[in-house]
Amino acid sequence: MKQDITTVFNIEHPIVLPGMSMVAVPKLVAAVSEAGGLGILATGPLSADQTLSGIREIRSLTDKPFGIGVTLMMPGSKENAEIALAEKVPVINFSLGKGDWIVERAHAYGGKVIATVVNERHALAAQRYGVDALMATGYEAAAHGGPVTSLVLTPAIADIVDIPVIGTGGFADGRGLIAAMALGAQGVAMGSRFSITQESPVHDKTKQAVIQRGIEDTLYTAKFDGMDCRIMKTPRAEKLIKSPPNLFNALKNSFQLAEQLGIPWIKLLMGTLIKGPKMMLQLSQAANASESIDLAINEGDCEKGVHLVGQVQGRIKDIPTVAEVMARIIKEANDAKAAFS
Repeated sequence: MKQDITTVFNIEHPIVLPGMSMVAVPKLVAAVSEAGGLGILATGPLSADQTLSGIREIRSLTDKPFGIGVTLMMPGSKENAEIALAEKVPVINFSLGKGDWIVERAHAYGGKVIATVVNERHALAAQRYGVDALMATGYEAAAHGGPVTSLVLTPAIADIVDIPVIGTGGFADGRGLIAAMALGAQGVAMGSRFSITQESPVHDKTKQAVIQRGIEDTLYTAKFDGMDCRIMKTPRAEKLIKSPPNLFNALKNSFQLAEQLGIPWIKLLMGTLIKGPKMMLQLSQAANASESIDLAINEGDCEKGVHLVGQVQGRIKDIPTVAEVMARIIKEANDAKAAFS
């Protein structure tokens, strides 16, 4: 029988805040961990110095376990992973790359590792690397979920691996938690739900925009940031994905991206050139996307900006504290479980 993730990660509740860029900041990460879940810091937009500062801020806010996320295909990810390893962060969550070296070094100090996967092949590869759990991200999820729904993906992966599976995408309440466990998961990640809380850095105007929309008001497209991505459906988003990539803006934004990551622009360029034309196009789209995401999250501008959100936005109707969300989910889960006993 697979271990529960509460045992694996030494947490109280089997609920995770995934590392959503610009959303999973230290305050929100610490709030989720303090409430008994596992908060994961997003390091995609951070330089190595900012990642170190973020880790130390989380530790000043909570003594509970937490993690950091690294997207291995992106510039600066290796440097951020090195910081996490040097700081002996309790949990490291990697995605889009081969993380065997992270597993080996994290396990050396007693750390745990989660791999984010969207298909069975990647799940089996991650298990071979020795990861402690998998975050199986379905079609419903905000940002980069896979092409298969959680209803199908979760049991498909749970059936072929011997390690815990965390269902991700489409989960926002206690009924979803019980459903995921019935499908073979040992816990769930709830990014969109935690993004609409009082501790979340998402602008109040964008929080209200999420509350006002329904479950059908998202778009799933590879034309936003170069990968399959789920975003809020707005006139701006619909127009943006129909337009060809703006290479002039991409060049301008690439300088900002390099500065943000704390690396020389020429290093960013050379690293992209080595990986080929496909990566160059994807990075240009990612650079443009970063600007749009920033407008929505930090300025509350969903007319010019674009917000990453899951289909569960249509089921989010309030802005509670993280502690209130956690308590509500656990009560709902217990009630749902009792209904079947």
